[in-house]
Amino acid sequence: MAVFTPVSDDDARELLTRYSLGELVSLRGITAGIENTNYFLTTTHGEYVLTLFEVLTYEQLPFYIELMYHLAHKGIPVPQPQTLCSGSRLTTMHGKPCAIVSRLTGGYEPAPSAAHCALAGRTLAQAHLAGQDFSLAQPNLRGLGWWQQTIPKVLPFLDEAQAKLIQDVLQEQTEFAASDTYRTLPFGPAHCDLFRDNVLFDGTFEMPRMGGIIDFYFAGCDAWIFDVAVSVNDWCIDRNTGVLEDDKLRGWLDAYAQVRPFTDAEREAWPMMLQAAALRFWVSRLYDFFLPRPAQTLKPHDPRHFERILIERRKSATAHRL
Repeated sequence: MAVFTPVSDDDARELLTRYSLGELVSLRGITAGIENTNYFLTTTHGEYVLTLFEVLTYEQLPFYIELMYHLAHKGIPVPQPQTLCSGSRLTTMHGKPCAIVSRLTGGYEPAPSAAHCALAGRTLAQAHLAGQDFSLAQPNLRGLGWWQQTIPKVLPFLDEAQAKLIQDVLQEQTEFAASDTYRTLPFGPAHCDLFRDNVLFDGTFEMPRMGGIIDFYFAGCDAWIFDVAVSVNDWCIDRNTGVLEDDKLRGWLDAYAQVRPFTDAEREAWPMMLQAAALRFWVSRLYDFFLPRPAQTLKPHDPRHFERILIERRKSATAHRL
């Protein structure tokens, strides 16, 4: 995983002078994620997470930071960005934008049950509704436009069959995005990266409790059903084959729909959205694998995982309905 920018205890002490969060107790790098540098930050006032943003610009970040702040104040369990003495919730370190957010309790569940899926689905639906009146807007930066720009960069690394698959799916998704069905999909702030390691649970495996949703730094305004598809492609599958597991899938979708029922357009779009979600992460993993950025410690995810999922979704496109 990755720590791109070293942060010393002295760096952290200087940063804390800009806040009213107490004195530094400890600082520990988090070996997770491939986009940002993260540290657990403990002060005399509490537990926090310090993030230095390696890709997103200072101008792009207010959407993410203020979205988390908005959701936290609506009662959604997300990390709450801390406010500096200046009144801002964003600052810089080593020439890079950074923020401090509250640290949530619990841990992620690598092998979620249908009960975990239901809790995650319900919370995502609540977050979608809570974000409806959020005042800032920013597109999903890893959406269709990014796929169109990035796929030509990874094509030289693919064999003939892979190249045909990725280009065929991109063409289908481009056409679908121009359709009347797509234009009527419910739309708004979306997490866009709600994998199982971005949700924390308290309680026991048999009786889990929601701890919270973390890592909003791929969030953007997108079709909410795309957000659901991204999630179930990770939460509700056999990890070896990519096949959707019915009990987990039904647990996720039913719990979500109890909070925000799906529309007819979403039901029609669902097979295409499952493929779109698989394509998005196949493309990003291909890019990270073959064209990585320098980092102190970096092990890219295997791109073949989402290639398998995409192939599976195309084989069973008519079998999966909301």
